[in-house]
Amino acid sequence: MTKKELRLKYKILREALPLTEIEDKSIDIANNVLDLDIWKKNTYFHLYLTMEEQHEVQTSHILNILAGKDKEVIVSRSDFEHFKMIHYLLTDNTKLKKNLYGIPEPIDGIEVPSQRIDVVFVPLLAFDENGQRVGYGKGFYDRFLKECKPDVIKIGLSFFEAEEELIEVQDTDVPLDYCVTPTRVYRFK
Repeated sequence: MTKKELRLKYKILREALPLTEIEDKSIDIANNVLDLDIWKKNTYFHLYLTMEEQHEVQTSHILNILAGKDKEVIVSRSDFEHFKMIHYLLTDNTKLKKNLYGIPEPIDGIEVPSQRIDVVFVPLLAFDENGQRVGYGKGFYDRFLKECKPDVIKIGLSFFEAEEELIEVQDTDVPLDYCVTPTRVYRFK
């Protein structure tokens, strides 16, 4: 399947999930995140904020884990003019507003450079056994991940298991280190 076909397939699959199942699977994913070996050495964790209209994994459960472990949480605002992301420290004072695509984003705050981030939770629609992923097709995360330090840990979150067929790879694609589903953790290192 092409990336375009995979995007359509997984958007339909996610749309079919009842909200109660999204909640339950999101909790299972958050519990599986606890099994990752990322908690001792890392401080800055980048977390995407859920687009509920797209039936994404509810990252609020992971946010609660990060807060409980005293991690610094970074969230981003999209710059659609340059197709880049600007990263901000999430604090109690951070004001969020949904953009035109329904993504909750910080209005302003303390900016954090990409090179300071240790772990990135990556949104996706599909992934394969090699850690290649299919996102929404704008390339925001691939560009962001290339700005990060070489040892940044990239973790995908998915309601579904890996695609058996390998996903086509382009020069701009950045593979994942892990992908967490409700039933297991995939390790690609």
